[in-house]
Amino acid sequence: MSEVSKGLSGIVVGDTAISTVGKAGVGLTYRGYDIHDLSEYTQFEEVAYLLIYGKLPNKIELAAYLKKLQTLRELPHNLKSVLEKIPQNTHPMDVLRTGISMLGTLEPETTGYTSAAIANRLLAITPGILLYWYHFQKQQNRIEIQTDEIYLANHFLHLLTGHTPKKEFAKTMNVSLILYAEHEFNASTFAARITTSTLADFYSAIVSGIGTLRGPLHGGANEAAMALISQFKTPLAAAQGVKKMLENKEKIMGFGHRVYRSCDPRSDVIKNYSQQLSKEAIDGDLFLISEQIEKIMRDEKNLFPNLDFYSATAYHFCGIPTDFFTPIFVMARLAGWSAHILEQRSDNRLIRPDANYIGLTPQAFIPLEQRI
Repeated sequence: MSEVSKGLSGIVVGDTAISTVGKAGVGLTYRGYDIHDLSEYTQFEEVAYLLIYGKLPNKIELAAYLKKLQTLRELPHNLKSVLEKIPQNTHPMDVLRTGISMLGTLEPETTGYTSAAIANRLLAITPGILLYWYHFQKQQNRIEIQTDEIYLANHFLHLLTGHTPKKEFAKTMNVSLILYAEHEFNASTFAARITTSTLADFYSAIVSGIGTLRGPLHGGANEAAMALISQFKTPLAAAQGVKKMLENKEKIMGFGHRVYRSCDPRSDVIKNYSQQLSKEAIDGDLFLISEQIEKIMRDEKNLFPNLDFYSATAYHFCGIPTDFFTPIFVMARLAGWSAHILEQRSDNRLIRPDANYIGLTPQAFIPLEQRI
């Protein structure tokens, strides 16, 4: 029997030129650029361009790209009709899965409608898909999808609230999108690459990624982290509560990582934004509660917070509903997924691993009338 690596841990399954994750001396980079530099100096659209086209845009290229994305935001009428039929109690991740799948039937991939064009369309339209459904189901309001906002972060927040977002909210959102944009062969990206390897269309690969990201062990961890943090009223109550949960061997979401060993390089970046926003928030003590949970997890389990943990309070302080946290992950990761779909297609081989069989030995067939 061959040696099995549960969850493919430690198994190298392919080459990529898109990102490094947890490599000694470099941490997290997108096409060679450190995540700290990108989050401090760029807009998300620059990072999306970098991932999809392989280089950072110059000023002329960025201006043209921003204008292109603005023109791609509108929702087809038939897509709006489908969104209006999705029940109010549907999880927003399922709305995105359904909306993007529907878009794939209206604007199918063809030789004239290339992968990069679809990637850009999805980046531009996804906030509208989510928030058209949200406002229609909440108040029967068919919102206008176009806004005057240039950047995706601002556009999303404007669609959510109906007005131009505060600068600090838009900046936090922009940085969050950059931090979530790409992360090598994570579960959802690998799922998208597997689908791509079968020569399936672009939309099918993206929907595979969304379905995989839906789970709490992957993208849904930020929602679970918010549920954890918000149940405590004080840092002391958080310390006592988390210790009790650990004694009961309950899983604490938002801590540790399959690849990083000592820290998640994205965590301190978003933690800083959460801390700054907490100073003006009515329930800013949630940040102190988060810090206390972080301390207990370090002291008791030697675990560090990953990106999902402080993203939860950062989004919350921006006024974003908790069940939108993972869809925001989708909006960002569309850039990374698209880059990986393109890379898989450039040197494709069907992804089909082997398995160790642990079932019954060969059995003599028993006719139905003789079975006990």
